[in-house]
Amino acid sequence: MHKSSGQNMPSKNHTNINPSAFFIDLILYLAVMFLIREVYFQDFHFIANGLFWSLSTLIVATWRMHARGISWKDLGLCKPEKYKTALIATAFIFIFTVISIIVFQAIMEQFPGVLKADVSNETAVSKFGNLSGNWLLFLTIIPFVLLQSMLEELLDRGFLINWIERMFSSTLFATIFAVIAQALIFGFRHSYDISERSISVAIIGLVMGIGYVAFGRNLWPLIIAHCVLNTMSMLDRVT
Repeated sequence: MHKSSGQNMPSKNHTNINPSAFFIDLILYLAVMFLIREVYFQDFHFIANGLFWSLSTLIVATWRMHARGISWKDLGLCKPEKYKTALIATAFIFIFTVISIIVFQAIMEQFPGVLKADVSNETAVSKFGNLSGNWLLFLTIIPFVLLQSMLEELLDRGFLINWIERMFSSTLFATIFAVIAQALIFGFRHSYDISERSISVAIIGLVMGIGYVAFGRNLWPLIIAHCVLNTMSMLDRVT
């Protein structure tokens, strides 16, 4: 696969860091990620609270990155070396994600009642309001939804995968484990249970993680694919 300038290969300034340091960072990061969600400002919209949670977690991640001499550019927040490759990566990630969700939903239809039913539509109404036919509401909230999509890729794919890898000294096993672990965390964080929704989101995280590793570890294809997916999901609730 093509490698981008954001490829996560240990550079001289942090190859000698003890893996336990990344483990401590990870525990701190996950503690903040989950505990910050216990803070909810009732006077503000759900999206504002969601951005508060993500931005708070982003601050912690950036703080620990600075302590280890690692930048967001090192993790892939940089211009792709080849735009054609980035475009192919974006299309692959998007298409494979959609196919994976369709296959999962088809399987669940064959085994009704095995998992808690997906109530994402009802949840969306309680979080965002009734979007049916409401284009003004859609246009008002979509910029914040896209920002949240970007933050999730930075944190779940960019930070989590790399920190878990470094915790295990960046071995092949560490990469596989990191991709799976971040997907499970990503899915669980969206519903705090084992349900069709949490597994669907975990599948999205898994595909995004595989795409991140397979296509040179540039974050932009993931960000764009994630934004398109969320935009389509929101449009489906308007039309």
